[in-house]
Amino acid sequence: MGKLTLITGGARSGKSTYAENLIKNEGSEIVYIATAIAFDAGMKDRINKHQAQRSKDWTTIEKYKNFSKNDIKKSDAVLLDCMTIMVSNLMLDEDVDYDTCSHEDIDLIELKIKNEVETLLTVFKDENLYIVTNELGMGIVPSYRMGNIFRDIAGRINQMIANRADEVYFLVSGIPIKIK
Repeated sequence: MGKLTLITGGARSGKSTYAENLIKNEGSEIVYIATAIAFDAGMKDRINKHQAQRSKDWTTIEKYKNFSKNDIKKSDAVLLDCMTIMVSNLMLDEDVDYDTCSHEDIDLIELKIKNEVETLLTVFKDENLYIVTNELGMGIVPSYRMGNIFRDIAGRINQMIANRADEVYFLVSGIPIKIK
């Protein structure tokens, strides 16, 4: 059974850098799961900076869904960056209008996302798994419905992972605080 570590914090709090430094101590065979999609120039720039920051020796898997045993290669540890982007991508996969969809639709979408995360945790249960996520509950309340739905789903997914995690770190201005 592997160890599950959650690294959370606000935007630009140093989560990814901290997670990458933690995982370097796990060994030389590192698998990096990148969940971002380069949908515009800004995201392409962020992805390029993350790629330049991490070790060239790590194996990168670019995906945010449909995890399976085939994704596992010999590894000392796995780093998924980032869960909130994964949640966002899974929400955007759904063919719904978030301004008008029903609460039942939202519940079904959240269940699909939860199942996808459960699959991820099951597939990598024997690995030391590090998950980076954003803490969304400390900011302003989004003024649009989809933002509220995203914040609520991501918050519950974060709670689910934190509950199961062996260790949880909260980052503020690049400074980690171990909270579990």
